[in-house]
Amino acid sequence: MRKLRIGHLSTLYHTAFILKGNGWIEGKMGIETEWKLFPTGPEMVKAFAKGELDIGYLGLPPVMIAIDRGIALKCIAGGHMEGTVLTASEKIKSYEETGSIKETLEQLKGKTVGTPSKGSIHDVIVRAVLEEAGLQQDVSVKNFDWADLVLWALENDEVQAAAGTPALAVLSSQFLNAKIILSPHAMWPYNPSYGIVATKDTIESHSDLLRGFLVLHEKACNLIREKPLTAAKLVAETVRIMDEKFIMRVYKVSPKYCASLSPEYLQSTMAFAPVLQKLGYINRSVTEQEVFHKAIIEGVHDQPPHYDDPLMLA
Repeated sequence: MRKLRIGHLSTLYHTAFILKGNGWIEGKMGIETEWKLFPTGPEMVKAFAKGELDIGYLGLPPVMIAIDRGIALKCIAGGHMEGTVLTASEKIKSYEETGSIKETLEQLKGKTVGTPSKGSIHDVIVRAVLEEAGLQQDVSVKNFDWADLVLWALENDEVQAAAGTPALAVLSSQFLNAKIILSPHAMWPYNPSYGIVATKDTIESHSDLLRGFLVLHEKACNLIREKPLTAAKLVAETVRIMDEKFIMRVYKVSPKYCASLSPEYLQSTMAFAPVLQKLGYINRSVTEQEVFHKAIIEGVHDQPPHYDDPLMLA
């Protein structure tokens, strides 16, 4: 394989923007890359199903849904945990103010929460927390095909709260005077906001290439954690939309970065299986062995996980 076809999202804390911007893959691995941007994870799954991608940056619920539908995907590495936040007007009391997730969510009775497309990790998490609070009939959920449209809907009062990435929370705070009412940890502790996913054929035929990619992915994760300002500047130069100050704010909202498949990452992922089945998104409870291929990252990342290591902001 002389070209690696990589699917990615617009999520700023994914290492995609570092690897795309610094040319490490081309320079260190000697192969070409073809990056393709997708509006949501479920849309990326469709490209995998058509054989258009080799690897991708995906939330794990879409991967589990794909596996249930017979698409041969596996998560080969982590990348980040706790990437879903709930944002609403400053008038809504946050979890820190109420001391209760249920009481916080009860303020949204009769209102609508906007979230990316059905089956995305944000959609699944917000539906799960509403059901756990017994509010699934009282609070509506509206899905958007492009994650960026959620912010527009919040601005125009089409929705009164929004579930999405830390970048959504920072934008909402900056332009709409909104605030985080449920933090990433409160929404779903240790949730696998994204992982590196590969097709079965790529794993079986190009494991050495995947190992090389994961070495660079891990290096980029370390850069975010150990030198966040350097990473933020590189991402800002790559996307050319947000500056490094904005990206630093995104990093701080949800600071759990690592490439390993830690026990917490695995356990939190598999906790989605019964939720997905209850929502009708999958027909059976997929197994850990179906979802993960751990051998490659275990050879690359043989030290303890770094998800709980603090960002080095000094």
